[in-house]
This record gives sequence, structure tokens and C-alpha cells, in this order.
Amino acid sequence: MVSRRVIVLGGAALTFTGGAYAKFRADLASARRAATPTQSRMADTRHGPVEYASAGQGPAVLMLHGTGGGFDQGLTFTRRLQSLGYRVIAPSRFGYLRTPMPADADPWAGAHTIADLLDQLGLERVAVAGGSAGAVPALAFAIRYPHRTAACLPIVPAFFLPGRAPVEPWSPVQERMVRALLKSDFLFWASLKLAPRQIIGSILATDPGLVDAASTDEKERVAGIIRGLLPITARADGLLYDNRQTNRPLDLALRNITAPTLAFSCEDDRYRTAENARHIAAEVPGARVVIYPTGGHIWVGRDAELFGEIDTFLRGIGYA
Repeated sequence: MVSRRVIVLGGAALTFTGGAYAKFRADLASARRAATPTQSRMADTRHGPVEYASAGQGPAVLMLHGTGGGFDQGLTFTRRLQSLGYRVIAPSRFGYLRTPMPADADPWAGAHTIADLLDQLGLERVAVAGGSAGAVPALAFAIRYPHRTAACLPIVPAFFLPGRAPVEPWSPVQERMVRALLKSDFLFWASLKLAPRQIIGSILATDPGLVDAASTDEKERVAGIIRGLLPITARADGLLYDNRQTNRPLDLALRNITAPTLAFSCEDDRYRTAENARHIAAEVPGARVVIYPTGGHIWVGRDAELFGEIDTFLRGIGYA
């Protein structure tokens, strides 16, 4: 999801110039190294090429990243799973990094793309996890390809909950400001440097106080998530697509999911994904839900616990 507060941050960034540019170039170079094509491969699918990377050994878990991500975010989020003995496959979703935005992009196209990628990797079944907006194609895959879904794992699932009040669309001025910010890596970087707490509170939808009180490891994890938003210009198409997708009703027949399903969220997630996780648990037959009292949209302080729950769940259904 995209907060409108990003518009205010973009305006502030316009004043941030001078010697900061050298630091920006160094940070951008570091971000590009993390998402370099040498770390990923390309696969052909019926909806166009898709970028992906994999890491670890063991039962396969396909991780669909959240808004502002890419294969790099997918691998970063699942480092604990890799250390627990899983092979993580992390595609870049539509409009992120080297995966282009197809004309027919929707959750079902995302599901077909996953199936085609698994075919090329020689995998018949996988556990499918989706973080934030990535939970939508993960759920769509579980609906459309039940025989290929060993488990469905929506994490802080971001979608338009049935019955929720419609989201007011951006005004033309707001739309132009957001697009201008997303077209400039420097302006976006300046926003990150000028207002890091506002970024955590708005874009990451998490109480900055949680990060202040977190362990050193968790603080570094959050800092890595923020750094991983760059280069924003290589993620802009996907980010705008996610904003449209998560703010409009979707026809997801959750009752048709037959795979073992475990949803996660935090009560204080400012994107209100706890409501969505409970909705999934109520609609999907036999589904379970874990709601942490605090953690925000990036589950601050809960990373080890969350992926430990996933490991226990997958072992419990005989997948690991």
C-alpha cells in the first residue's frame, strides 16, 4: 500500500541538495549491487519474462515480496527460513526490477506466472508465502492451482477487505507528485534521509517507537528494508500497480482454497492487515491465524517468532 504522506515527504526532499549528492550516489550504488542481475535469472511465462532468484536448500517455499520490493526483498525477508533448511524462490512481481508490467496484469495473471515459473524449475508443489501486497497473488495461486499449493502463508496481507469503505482516489495533483517522486531516485533517497521516522510510520505503517526499542538485529533489519526501496525508479511501476490493486475490491473466492493456510499480522499494523488476516482465517476452511499485539506492518520484534511459527506449521503438515 502507498500512503499519501509520501507526497509530503517528496516535497520536503526538494530542499535536500548540495553535498548530500555524493552520499546518495554511494547509497544508490550499494542498492543496485543488492539487486544486480547477476543475483537473479529470467524465466519465460505466458505473461512475459519474470525475474527470480533462489537461496538455501530443502523443501521449496516461494516468497512473493511486498510493495516496494523485488527478488532482493523476498530473499532478505526469508533469511531465517533459509537457515532453517528451506529453499526459497523469490520472484520479482509485475513491475519490479527486471519483471515488466504486462498489459493483462491482475492476481490471476500473477498466479499463472508462478505456475509457469515452477514448471521451468521442475517443481510440482510448493508452499507459497506472500507479504503485504504479495499476499494477493499468493492467495490467487492457492485458489487457481490447489494441486500445486502445499501450503498458503499470507503475511500482513494487504488487500481491499469486503465491506470496508472505498478509498478516495488521488487528486490529479497528488498523482503527479507521487509519480514525480517515484521517477527520481535522488528525491526518494532524500525523503528517506530527511524523515526516516515518517517513512517508518507511513510507508512501512509501523510505530517508529517500536523500532527505537527494538534489538540491534531488528533495527538493522528495518534499516535494510528501507535501503531496499532503492532504486525506486526500478520499482515504481509495481508500486503504483500495488496501490491500485490493494485499494479496490477483488473477487477472491477464499473459500475455494484447500491448502493448509496460516495467516499472520500484527494488531497495530497501520494498514489494518489484522482485519484481513482474520478474514482469511474465517473464509478459508481450516485456516489458522496468528495476530501479534505489536509489530506493525513489518512485524518489528517478531521476525524469529513468525518464521519459527512457519517452520513448525510446515513440519506439522508433513511438508518439511
